[in-house]
Amino acid sequence: MNNKLFLGLGLAAIALAIGVGVYGILGTSGNTPEELAQNTGADTALQNCPASLERGKTLDPLATGDIAAFRALDEPLDMTTINFVDGEGNQKTLADWNGKIILFNLWATWCPPCREEMPYFETLQTTKGGDTFQVVPVSIDLGDASKPKGFYAQTGLKALPFMHDNTMNAFHDLKKKAVALGMPTTLLVDRNGCGLGVLNGPAQWAGPDAIKLIDAAIALPDLG
Repeated sequence: MNNKLFLGLGLAAIALAIGVGVYGILGTSGNTPEELAQNTGADTALQNCPASLERGKTLDPLATGDIAAFRALDEPLDMTTINFVDGEGNQKTLADWNGKIILFNLWATWCPPCREEMPYFETLQTTKGGDTFQVVPVSIDLGDASKPKGFYAQTGLKALPFMHDNTMNAFHDLKKKAVALGMPTTLLVDRNGCGLGVLNGPAQWAGPDAIKLIDAAIALPDLG
């Protein structure tokens, strides 16, 4: 009896230790306390983007059909400091498109679903791009820009701007915030550079379901 009691207490202690260990590693958001402490953009997002949370939630009912995986963000997300370079190597950030609704996409040539949905973005930019809306795809291919530029040429992508981040910092930053879960990752961003929602994985971004979502985002009142 005593041996059984001792064994039971030992197993309970091990289970408790495992549970504490897992929680300590992941926390409630999947990040370690150290990673959360290093999230220097958190204060800026809380200051600049709280209204975007409620605005994003108004788009959730439109997450149907081809874009059923779209979801509003759970925490404020300031996207304005995400940086990359354009086709000429000039430094850019999403703040360069402030004043427009942005569909921000992270893609790579080694990602088959990314490659498949790029023509949809081309069509979407051709039909909806202008003073109120812009698709901003950013390649995270390592090395120089020859591979993603070659894909643009082979696929006939002309309406889409070419952007490149060979550091993958944009993806890693969004992954730390539990926003980017894999490739491709696409975020809808408001006129102030604040995230509204995200879709992880590919989607038919030129279809009627996506157009309804984009139109609803464009129709959101300007916060100034």
